[in-house]
Amino acid sequence: MPSTVKETIQEILEDIVAFRRELHEYPELSGEEYETSKRIQQKLDQYNIPYETGFAGTGVLGIVKGKKPGGTVALRADMDALPIMEKTHLEFASKHPGKMHACGHDVHTAMLLGVGAVLNQRKEDVEGTILLVFQPAEENAPTGGAKQMMEDGVFNKYKPDVILAQHVWPDLPVGQFGVMPGPIMGNSDRFKIVVKGASGHASMPHQTVDAIVVANHVISALQTIVSRNVDPMDSAVLTIGRIEGGYRYNVVADEVTLEGTVRTFRDETKALVKDRLQTIVKGVVDALGANAEIQYWNGYPATVNTPEWADLVKATAERLYGESSVPNIQPSMGGEDFGRFLQEYPGAYYWIGTSIGEGQKPLHDPNFIVNEDAIPLGIELMVQAAIDGLKQLQKKAEVSEAWLNA
Repeated sequence: MPSTVKETIQEILEDIVAFRRELHEYPELSGEEYETSKRIQQKLDQYNIPYETGFAGTGVLGIVKGKKPGGTVALRADMDALPIMEKTHLEFASKHPGKMHACGHDVHTAMLLGVGAVLNQRKEDVEGTILLVFQPAEENAPTGGAKQMMEDGVFNKYKPDVILAQHVWPDLPVGQFGVMPGPIMGNSDRFKIVVKGASGHASMPHQTVDAIVVANHVISALQTIVSRNVDPMDSAVLTIGRIEGGYRYNVVADEVTLEGTVRTFRDETKALVKDRLQTIVKGVVDALGANAEIQYWNGYPATVNTPEWADLVKATAERLYGESSVPNIQPSMGGEDFGRFLQEYPGAYYWIGTSIGEGQKPLHDPNFIVNEDAIPLGIELMVQAAIDGLKQLQKKAEVSEAWLNA
């Protein structure tokens, strides 16, 4: 008797977990994923999965062709790390100082390899083609790697009918998944404001234009955008994350740099916040006799799930793990490069619960730890969602053909 999906996963699980730990030990930053890419290619060779390279520098495309014709489902995993000094003290903690897989991309990559290995052994269940998209530079906002992969022709030969991705989520326990139609992650823009005044001695401020005082008024005024310009029923976040300026305690600063981010779900809200930011900064600095240079970078678009495919992921999870495995969730204002894929192709992005329980640290924390018990569940859900997705595509094709022939 052929093994079940669960049994196939158990056969490779030890290897997949070991590979995840290897990636965790040797993290590479956005655009530097050369060894990571080589390791992925070696594992694809081991699992006899054909692949192509040359996308966004280090990206890899694995290809699993089923025994039956049909549609094409793409599955994506990101593979870059963050410039963070790891503090977990795990046995497999980062051996690259100042670099850490603090967002779980090592887990995403390992799970996708597991998905590919399972599907490659079960080609009789695959009605079409499964693409394994290993994407670099997801953390390199606002550039990212998704757009470059598409520009480099990652989908020239096989065009996806649907694309799916999963992300570890420490706010959910192992065994639960977060998925919803519409926006699940936000627009993530960046800005930089350089306030320019006039320096002088601290004892004679009347001879100066204090850039620190002006910057303080700018920061306070910017907070009114969300509280007084954005519809209370809508969502927006404007955060100043970095301030730099001044020379010493008795010198009035002539320049202060502010750096921050704007997060929204709706493009209309994004445009409103962007416009008000420009207007308010110029108004405040003019009123106080200073000047300002403003740079605004449009970052990742909102990650907007196609209802049909979000519903499929939810239905698949409920069938595998029960209704309680897919609780109602609120979207996150976090940014995600996968949103660029969803601008071009229908699909869904979902969260997989990876909490270790008490003491769990959030994503991007130097003490962030993933509960590895979630790995086989993530592999199984993505395998089954891919198979179910191909079957759904086949049914749609049959209905369309019957309608044309009627």
